[in-house]
Amino acid sequence: MERLPDWLKTNTFKGLRGTKRLLRQNRLSTVCEEARCPNRGHCFSRPTATFMILGKDCTRSCGFCSVSHVRPSPVDAEEPRRVAGAAKAMNLTHVVVTSVTRDDLPDGGAAHFAATVSEVRALLPNAQIEVLTPDFKGNLIALHCVLEAEPDVFNHNVETVPSLYYKVRPQANYELSLRMLKAARDYSSKVKVKSGLMVGLGERFDEVIGVLRDLRACGCNFVTIGQYLRPRKTNIAVVEYIPPGVFDLYREKAKELGFDAVASAPLVRSSMDADQMFLPHT
Repeated sequence: MERLPDWLKTNTFKGLRGTKRLLRQNRLSTVCEEARCPNRGHCFSRPTATFMILGKDCTRSCGFCSVSHVRPSPVDAEEPRRVAGAAKAMNLTHVVVTSVTRDDLPDGGAAHFAATVSEVRALLPNAQIEVLTPDFKGNLIALHCVLEAEPDVFNHNVETVPSLYYKVRPQANYELSLRMLKAARDYSSKVKVKSGLMVGLGERFDEVIGVLRDLRACGCNFVTIGQYLRPRKTNIAVVEYIPPGVFDLYREKAKELGFDAVASAPLVRSSMDADQMFLPHT
């Protein structure tokens, strides 16, 4: 694995076992663990976690992702209830739910997302709920199914600049992702629309600014920008470790473009400290 610069080194936090035990007891997966997120110590110690529904196995094989790419398991109808129970046990005020991509399902798992939002809302009526969904292959009926459950935040990550999709997201389409984000904004004026991307994959500075412009044009309220870190040797390599000062420049530009909130730093991840997006920002 590549040697990390000092600004990307993380510390070990206490209190992880309790969170892991709760997740195991409820037979739940998290993207924190499955994607080998470098911030899982930080999040688990709070405690918080990003629940990953619809199994552990993805139907796509993105170059950056370490999630398993084998034939998915059948959908577990009881999973939404267990997610809600775990969220309540953790006393969460902001619940983030994501999933693997399930192109094998007619609705891409949209109904399962909606059921999970409803179950969490029933047990935690005052909590904010954020969904981080796949692109549903452009299926607007599936998208509307999720939005009808009234999550507070709809998140779909574009992940990288268009010129790198062929190696980073070979089974996805940049323009389709933008259309889904715009469709979410057009469908509901109440939901906050969010997206994010990784840098350090070989993109140019001006390409990142171009993505930010595209996201604002789609009506995105929130954006996250973080450093790509190679989770396994089988994943695509890091091209460059971007210095913190460049992330500051991205943040300044995003604010100039009118985003309500921006998280831009080397260790930023789409769901890390997601509740902070709702705090006043200067």
